Amino acid sequence: MSSIELTSSQKSILTALINLYGEREDAVKGEAIAEEVDRNPGTIRNQMQSLKALQLVEGVPGPKGGYKPTSNAYEALDIQRMDEPADVPIFHEGEEVEGVNVDGIDLSSVHHPELCRAEIHVQGSVRDFHEGDSVTVGPTPLSKLVVDGTVDGKDDTANTLILRIDDMRAPDEPAEH
Repeated sequence: MSSIELTSSQKSILTALINLYGEREDAVKGEAIAEEVDRNPGTIRNQMQSLKALQLVEGVPGPKGGYKPTSNAYEALDIQRMDEPADVPIFHEGEEVEGVNVDGIDLSSVHHPELCRAEIHVQGSVRDFHEGDSVTVGPTPLSKLVVDGTVDGKDDTANTLILRIDDMRAPDEPAEH
């Protein structure tokens, strides 16, 4: 499939649809998407028409209807979809966040202790995370890595948190490969 250029509004709406669809595995109503992205339901309906034309969403008719993302939607947002992804939990202010799974951890500036940051990519919404919040990620499946940090920023559209790393640890025993 060729690369599709989406507006930031389309990316936000498509990301919200994918997040909500991932939680319920059923058609998502436009009102639920509107609430997630803080937009008018009419705006969502209009945007869905263009996303349908791009073959990124499909409409589901009927009282239980709504919208479902197509496989092209995941490709357009560069989201890998797995049947059974490994469970990598994320904790927000000490409470495990349901419906959110860590997709990847990118480390930056690890050589500079005061500027050590991690980009946490998740499947699910980061809307309820705010700057200054305490977050724990992990343990990861193989290395059992656990990252503790403070939210320094976020990108709702890309489902990414930027953490200022407070602590990072993995067990001393060999990893289970």
